[in-house]
Amino acid sequence: MVKRNYWLQRLEDAWLHRSLIWLSGVRRVGKTVLCQSLGDLEYFDCELPRIRAALEDPEAFWRGLRGKRVALDEVHRLHNPSELLKIAADHFPDIQVIATGSSTLQASAKFRDTLTGRKAEVWLTPMNSADLREFGSADLHEFGDADLTHRLHFGGLPSFFLSPRLPEADFQEWIDSYWAKDIQELFRLERHDSFQRFLELVMAQSGGIFEATKMAAPCEVSRPTIANYLRVLEATRVAHVIRPYSTRATTEITSAPKVYGFDTGFVCYYKGWYDLRPEDLGILWEHYVLNELHGHLSGLTVRYWRDRRGHEIDFVLAQRGRQAYDAGVIAIECRWSAVDSSRPTNLGRFREHYPDGANWVVAADVERPFQRAQDGIVVDYIGVDEMVRRLGEGDGG
Repeated sequence: MVKRNYWLQRLEDAWLHRSLIWLSGVRRVGKTVLCQSLGDLEYFDCELPRIRAALEDPEAFWRGLRGKRVALDEVHRLHNPSELLKIAADHFPDIQVIATGSSTLQASAKFRDTLTGRKAEVWLTPMNSADLREFGSADLHEFGDADLTHRLHFGGLPSFFLSPRLPEADFQEWIDSYWAKDIQELFRLERHDSFQRFLELVMAQSGGIFEATKMAAPCEVSRPTIANYLRVLEATRVAHVIRPYSTRATTEITSAPKVYGFDTGFVCYYKGWYDLRPEDLGILWEHYVLNELHGHLSGLTVRYWRDRRGHEIDFVLAQRGRQAYDAGVIAIECRWSAVDSSRPTNLGRFREHYPDGANWVVAADVERPFQRAQDGIVVDYIGVDEMVRRLGEGDGG
């Protein structure tokens, strides 16, 4: 079993602030194994009927666990999980609790109380760069220097990444389980065929501008239903909706979001990329950088920028609730190779409107950061580890 030390530290840090942690993440991303890696901990699988029966009297249950660490896996299987967790947070603060689920807490109707002010939240993403080092050092596979390309192709669910061959059957099995155990139990949607078709389209068009109207016809549902489907995918972390950054409605895209599938392996599967070509790596790297941002960001929100002439910045990071004119924003372009001259930079165009903030080109082949002057601005070329370091230190340049 690989110890995912980055995530274990995230949980320890969260417990310093709250006695209750909500650990969310998609199916098979490693929530159960991560909890069991914590060591001295009482583990309860809420999918088991005998465990659910033991939890019918919350106060008696918690009284028997004073001073301990407790994991409640798949807690949304319970009839009233929010009551159980609220009692623990309010009346048993000496018990450190970690509860897991496949969606954001507010997604399920079962959570009538979202435990505001009582919980810390940790979002376990598919494997990030820290995980890739851990799995590589564990000598569990023989991919060597090809680990990153392998991660992009097979995806970041640990069991998929470790598969000796492309796990095509596992992708479809995951989708079937996602519908049966997450969608049906949490949202009770109808029209399985329409929802699955929508999911396929989202993955196949991942990273592009989302147009609900164009998806309604092939899915044979209305535009409002498409909007609801997208909310479900976002709530369950299966799609990431990146909204535009804009203060100039006349010249910029202001409302149309970009939508990314949650994992590069599923994107490859639905695009039909059995073998990766060099031109495929750029969009997959963009997904990987977004995954890294989701795993490390604190206090920042991810946007993209595009003007009506087609100039685009992959990601824009700004303080939540603040605009560019009162706080510098970080502009990020993602490139598989730093020497890729086929793509002109749009950073200069962006800085004509928003002059303050750092300009980063995050490339897969940059080991040592360097700078270039271009388009009248200074651009930092960095790798993903340096991006994480700067974000962690609050370094805007």
